[in-house]
Parts: sequence; C-alpha cells; structure tokens
Amino acid sequence: MTDVREVSCRPPGKGVLLFLAALSAAGAGAALVRAAYRGPDGWLGGGLLLGLLGLAALHKATARVRADTYGVHSWTLLRRRSVRWGDLADLRVRLKYANTPRVQDTRGISLLLRDGRKLLLPLPRSWSYDDPDFDAKLDAFRALHRLHGTPESDHVPVVSYRTAGRGWAGSLALCLLLLGGAGLAAWFVPSAASGERAWRSATPCTAGTPAADPDECLTTLTAVIARTDATWSRSKSSWLYFVDGRPMDRLAVSSDGAKMFEPGDSVELTVWRDEVREVVGERHVYRLHVPASGELAVVAAVCLLAAGHPAARVLLRLRGRRLPDDEVLPSALPFAGALVGTALWLLPLAYLHPTTLLTDPAAITWAATGSTATLALFVWAWRATRVRTPGEIDATTGGMGGTGGMGGTGEAGGFAERETDDEEMDETETDAEYDVFLAARFLEHTDYNPYGFGTHVVLGGGPLAVTPHPGPGRFAAKPVPVERLVVNGVRRVRGSDGDTVPSGWHMAELDDAGTPVRLAAAPDDLTRILRELASGPLRRESRASRSRRGGTRR
Repeated sequence: MTDVREVSCRPPGKGVLLFLAALSAAGAGAALVRAAYRGPDGWLGGGLLLGLLGLAALHKATARVRADTYGVHSWTLLRRRSVRWGDLADLRVRLKYANTPRVQDTRGISLLLRDGRKLLLPLPRSWSYDDPDFDAKLDAFRALHRLHGTPESDHVPVVSYRTAGRGWAGSLALCLLLLGGAGLAAWFVPSAASGERAWRSATPCTAGTPAADPDECLTTLTAVIARTDATWSRSKSSWLYFVDGRPMDRLAVSSDGAKMFEPGDSVELTVWRDEVREVVGERHVYRLHVPASGELAVVAAVCLLAAGHPAARVLLRLRGRRLPDDEVLPSALPFAGALVGTALWLLPLAYLHPTTLLTDPAAITWAATGSTATLALFVWAWRATRVRTPGEIDATTGGMGGTGGMGGTGEAGGFAERETDDEEMDETETDAEYDVFLAARFLEHTDYNPYGFGTHVVLGGGPLAVTPHPGPGRFAAKPVPVERLVVNGVRRVRGSDGDTVPSGWHMAELDDAGTPVRLAAAPDDLTRILRELASGPLRRESRASRSRRGGTRR
C-alpha cells in the first residue's frame, strides 16, 4: 500500500446516530417543558438521561479522522487535533477487553508522539479480530507513516491491559479506595469493642438505676405478634408487626427471624440504648445482629488484602517501565497467592484479637510467625514475577540466542554447529530414550499444527512432534519438519500474540519454508525445544551411520 495518499474514516451508521441524537434532544426538551409547567418530577430525570444519550450519539456521529501527506487529523464534537508525521513516533492498536462474554473486545488506533504523549483516535473502531476494513485502514495509516515519517517499530504494537504500555492510574485509584475502606473499618473497631463490653455487663433496669444512665440498663417490654412479613431476598428486611402498634409498629429482622414467630405469639423485647437487641418467645429467641469488633477487624483485613492485588499490578508496571509498551508483563497471580497465604493467618487473628494485637503475648507470637511466612511468600512472588529476557536465558543455558538456519546449513538458531562423533551422539540419545512432554504452542495453522490443535511438544524418544495432550503416548502426534524450520529470533510475549499465551512464556519466531511461524513456551522449555531442533539433523546422521555399521551401540 505504498501508493496510498489519503485515508478517511467516518462513523458507520451516521444517519442512525443523528436520528437518535435528534430524538433524544426532543425527549429532553419535552421533559424540561413539563418540569417548567408542573414542577420537577420523575420525567425530569428521564429527560436528563435522554439528553446525555443524545450528546453521546452526536459525539459519535460527528467524529471523523483523516490521514494525508501532512499528518493525522481528527475531529470530534468538542475538539480538533492534528499531528504531523514528523511528530509521530509510532502507530499502535489499543485493545480494550470486554468485561462480559456477550460484549466483544474493541480495537482502536493509538498515536504515540515523540514527546511521550499518547492520543487515541476516535476512528476507526473494530469489535472483531477478523475485520478486514479495520486492518486495511491500519495498513494504510502505517504506509503513510513509513512514507512521510520514521516509525520506531517494524511491527504493529498492540497495547492491552496485559502490556507494559497500559496506564496504572486505575489500579492505583482502586488500591487507595480499598485502603480507605480498611482504615474506615479499623476506625470503628475500638468503639464496637467498647459496645460489646457494655452489652455483656449490662443489667436489668431497677428503681435504683441512676437517672443519668437510663439507656445503659436493660429494659424488657411485652408485645404480641400481629403478623410477620418474611422476604426471600437477603438484601431486603423482614418485619415483625405488633398488635395495636405496641410498643412499636414493626421491627426489622432477618428472614430467618421472621419465620421463628407466628401471629398471636407473646414475646418479650429487650431494649438497650434505645434499640431492641432480643426478641424472646416461648419457643425461639432471636438476637438482632450487631457488627462485632472481630467482624469489623476482619472487614478491615479483607479490604487491606484486597488492596494488595491492584498494588501488585502497579508495582509490576513500575518494575517493567523500561520494557516496550507492547510487551506483556508478568502475571500478578504469585502476589495474589501470597495474599491468600497471608489471609490464612491474618483473618483468624483479626477476628480473635481485634484490640489486643499488641498486648496479648499469644497474638504477638501469632503475628510474628505469620509475618515471617508472608515475607517469605512475597519474596517468592517477587522472584517469580521478574522479567526474564531471552538474553538472560541464553546466558544460563549455553548460548541459545541469535538467528540462523536449522538442518546443517550453518548456524542453527544461534547455535554453533558442533562437530560431534558417534560416542557423543550415543550419550545424547541414551539421555533421550523417553518421551518428554512440554507445554508449548505453535500459534499459526500449519500441516503439523492444523487449526492450532497442539498444546504440547513431545521430544526425546522419537522425532519432535506436536500433540493435543500432555501424554503419555504419542497418540494423535504430528511430527515437526525440523529440516525446513529456521529460527529468526527469540523474544518476550507481545500484546499481538493474543491473551491465550501465558505472560511468563517466550516466543520463538521461526521461518517455515518462507512462512512465519511463532512457537510459544516457558523460557526453559523453549530453550530445550530449540536445542532439540538444532540437534535433530545430527541425531538422524548418527542413526544412519550406526545402521550402516549394523546396529545401535548401547
């Protein structure tokens, strides 16, 4: 597409959007007129909602993007922007994942400026991975950029929530919100504990009760149940209604509490601090639930632990700030595992010792032991989420990086072709008598990986093959044509590789007789597979030479 001179993007269904905007404006206007004559009511809220929907439809209908020899120009309802090609560092795909299975993911084009700013174009948009129109416009944008500017990357970077280029402001805000909830719950723990102690020590009111403290003693009132109203929803209160509205019209209880009593039952109500705390009948006793100090401490601890997950995501993004924006960051699951391990000791401790954490020797010992275990878990999580580059793997496994061919045509995937004799090859084959199944995926559809059916690569006891299962046995295995594969390089996983590839894996870019193929696996497993690819031709030569000599030496 080097002959592209101009690309123009307009919203699909512009007429429908304008009609919806006009209809919403008419509805909002009618609601305002009604409110002016009859006063504000529910129709006014509906009119305001229609007005907002109309503005959103008008914003989408008036959006327009054009790219020409001068740069990229975008128009929206409230703003116009123009970026020259010389100021543009790269064009990227911004992938926004949907939160519900019925809503498809959204793709858009983002501009990376040379000063570091990022601009998301209002158009084009795509809600499918297979959208020829979006792909054609993206190719046209990139062709114009190559013609009139200097792109930083030779591929299409895809930025998603898994990659280093996604912002961390949302995770930070969620972390601060949860920390605020933890602090608020912890603030009420001392007062709840004081109320528990006062309730346990309260005595029935007598004639000698001081007039200054009438609410600190227990008052008993008699009543007769008129009817009960038990709801099935736990979010709604159930009610006990009393005959003649004495001593009150009704009392809010739980659904189970309403089912305890029947119309006509005589009950005694225990009142403390102007609140009914117990309903005592002939067969059942219902106590109103009041959040205890231990429960509030558990809520505070849960909020604190929940804040640890977005905090870990912020930490991982800060840790990977020097990575390319489209490289996938390590998963935060190890930190989530450390938080779950912390919850196993912190939640029981918070429930049993909400206010004596620093004074009770048993609680101090418990906390110290648990903190040591938590520290060990977080050290493990820190090490498990480190960014392992292909260069680091190469250095620890004897030089596995680089480019080249396979099958005895020079350097094989960065591996220097080794001169081996029959003795060395016999030892290698002795170590590889048994099949080893490694989790790995070829991402492209090939004759040895039709429709991406393979989930594992098997090596060792036979030729390298792709299987749809982790073994044992080579059922449905398809051999990999080692002789026609060439390794062009090893890299970390990018956003364009899809979200089915684990974030800790590495990607080998192969050339299959002129067709680019990607192989994904864990770093150590990928190193082992590439080493097997490099040594495959030498193994076949050794087998052929031994067969000519009349047998295989053990």
